[in-house]
Amino acid sequence: MIQSEHQRRAYLQALGIDVWLPSAAPSPTAIVDAPVADAAGLDWAQLRAAVAACTRCALHRSRTQTVFGVGNQQADWLIIGEAPGAEEDRRGEPFVGRAGQLLDEMLRAAGKTREQVFIANVLKCRPPNNRDPEAGEASACRSYLDRQIALLQPKIILAVGRIAAQTLLATDTPVGKLRGRLHHLGEIPLVVTYHPAYLLRSPKQKAKSWQDLCMAMDVFAGRNS
Repeated sequence: MIQSEHQRRAYLQALGIDVWLPSAAPSPTAIVDAPVADAAGLDWAQLRAAVAACTRCALHRSRTQTVFGVGNQQADWLIIGEAPGAEEDRRGEPFVGRAGQLLDEMLRAAGKTREQVFIANVLKCRPPNNRDPEAGEASACRSYLDRQIALLQPKIILAVGRIAAQTLLATDTPVGKLRGRLHHLGEIPLVVTYHPAYLLRSPKQKAKSWQDLCMAMDVFAGRNS
């Protein structure tokens, strides 16, 4: 039986499924598809599959593949960056290339390896030309990140860079003012530090990132003492 558009919308709304009704052709960064289901309740495999198939925003049109995250799914440390770059988009792994190598060095200095932590991004798809993520894109991806956090239940979060810190903490405060003090995401301690790509451009700031890592290590040790 052929349903009218009105009947289809009424049926979906009765099921509690949000229906997006754009008033005009979507802009390149607009939300273009409603979530088929909320990420809450998904296990790791289901969540990975949902991310891989996601069309919640227009970034799905230009991605090579989604970048779900990598690492230990029982890790105590969660590292959150902003969005995949060109190499991440090609390989499907966050923080690769020179910035990824520097992050690995930072983790080793804190007594951790990439395999011992979990690394994710605010966005799971690469924004064109590596531009900053937009608010609508971060909002479309947020339930995936929230579910990763819920599944992982980390004992500490390291927010790497301005976009990650501001998105997680819902603020526009500059990263230089967010770092150096302890924050919380719910009950989870959160430490802000500079993005490795920024440190490659401004190596004099590496000492401050080391201070941030020391704070994270102290907080983690305190929670496990």
